[in-house]
Amino acid sequence: MKIGILADTHGAVTRAQRAVELLIAEGAEVLIHCGDLNTPEIVAACSGRPLYFVFGNHDCDVVPDLLRAADEHHATCLRWGGEVMLGEKRIAIVHGHLTMDLKPLLDAEPDYLFSGHSHMPADWQHGRTRRINPGALFRADKFTVALLDLITNDVSFLTVPD
Repeated sequence: MKIGILADTHGAVTRAQRAVELLIAEGAEVLIHCGDLNTPEIVAACSGRPLYFVFGNHDCDVVPDLLRAADEHHATCLRWGGEVMLGEKRIAIVHGHLTMDLKPLLDAEPDYLFSGHSHMPADWQHGRTRRINPGALFRADKFTVALLDLITNDVSFLTVPD
């Protein structure tokens, strides 16, 4: 199973659509957005595959709109953070701006923890948990998303054209 990971779109709908097209072309079967969507149109843009998402610090004013969009597009909103099982792997998802959201998920030692917030792509090991930040589609030197293959455990960072 391949998972497309996005974060920090900050309402850049057209760029998010390009990112989703790129991830799907590379074989993404599921999409995960790590917060700072900023608008319900991002949920719609990501609805080409099953979608899981969390809120980020820039989503506070649009929470009701994002929840409505999740219902409308059959997406799963994990609110400020949560865990899902995909391909027999435990995957925690959080935006990453608050330790009180991040720490309990990390302490539970999932196989993976996806986060955003820093606008910097990263891939590192924290104990038994592999942490992946896909980068950002807004306010970044290079706009990136990540693609994780759960079978091979390979992650690649893809550049999204502006």
